[in-house]
Amino acid sequence: MKTYRIHLIRHGMTEGNQKGLYIGRTDLPVTTDGINTLRQLRTAYVYPAAALFYSSPMLRCRQTLEVVYPDAAYTIVPGLVECDFGEFEGKTAAELENDPDFAAFLAGTGSPRGGEDTPSFLQRSVVAFHQTVKDVLTKGETDAVICTHGGVIMAIMAAVCLERREFYEWSCGNGEGYTLRITPGLWMRSGVAELAGLIPYERADGK
Repeated sequence: MKTYRIHLIRHGMTEGNQKGLYIGRTDLPVTTDGINTLRQLRTAYVYPAAALFYSSPMLRCRQTLEVVYPDAAYTIVPGLVECDFGEFEGKTAAELENDPDFAAFLAGTGSPRGGEDTPSFLQRSVVAFHQTVKDVLTKGETDAVICTHGGVIMAIMAAVCLERREFYEWSCGNGEGYTLRITPGLWMRSGVAELAGLIPYERADGK
């Protein structure tokens, strides 16, 4: 039976990432150091080959694809955008530690004040992933890359991966991510996928 691989990759580092800021809808570029790190990862490790490419509309995701896959034509998927952190945008966890709404947000019982409702963000991310998988299956290509955000990746992995982990346990670094194996029958019945690897891959030749 034909199987498919969906490769979820988090964008390269931004200035906001370096400073530990919440930057969901703040459209920051990947820093020069972030771009250099992506190039180093591409040289030292292996990013999976693919025929189809999808991206969050945010600049940092588009730039990451253009560095890691320079010749790839990609499709923008609006639903893969990061959460809108509202009044938390541009602030660190330390700056927000005495904010009761932030404490509720971290505990999973609240949402960013003035931002996107957390349950809506989680549902929207997973719906966008399902729509993307449907497009991949329709086109029949076995490998596809999605470049998106840390929160979106965590939402997708927590919802669809057979290896059950809590949301934050699916955290990954900039330029890193996961490969999911999609078996059409299992996917159509249950909407679940298997963890097939961590991105980027170790080189087979060890070099």
